[in-house]
Amino acid sequence: MLTQVANANACLSCGACCTFFRVSFYWAEAEQMPADYVEHLTPVYSCMKGTNQATPRCIALQGEVGKSVSCGMYEQRSSSCKEVQIADHQCNKARIAHGMIPLIEVNCSPSPSQDDYPQVC
Repeated sequence: MLTQVANANACLSCGACCTFFRVSFYWAEAEQMPADYVEHLTPVYSCMKGTNQATPRCIALQGEVGKSVSCGMYEQRSSSCKEVQIADHQCNKARIAHGMIPLIEVNCSPSPSQDDYPQVC
């Protein structure tokens, strides 16, 4: 399977997770979010509007998936959103569902050499 090395800005050209999962969270988290962005599910749980349907798309997602995206409430996003990390299982599950290449995380170890040569991981 083809993979792509993840970089810190991978989310800015993706948005797959925002259009694949229902973003549900404990109701109290909604108090810091715009009220018109939240849908109540149960007395205990709420979700982001647009994510509780057959073809989800979070109301806070701005832009075109796979090209250029951003979150309209990034600082106030839920714990559910914060749990998805670049190149993790959930990220890649959403990317594959959108026909995107999965990401892999590559960690470079420090060079054992004292020389300051560029290192290829």
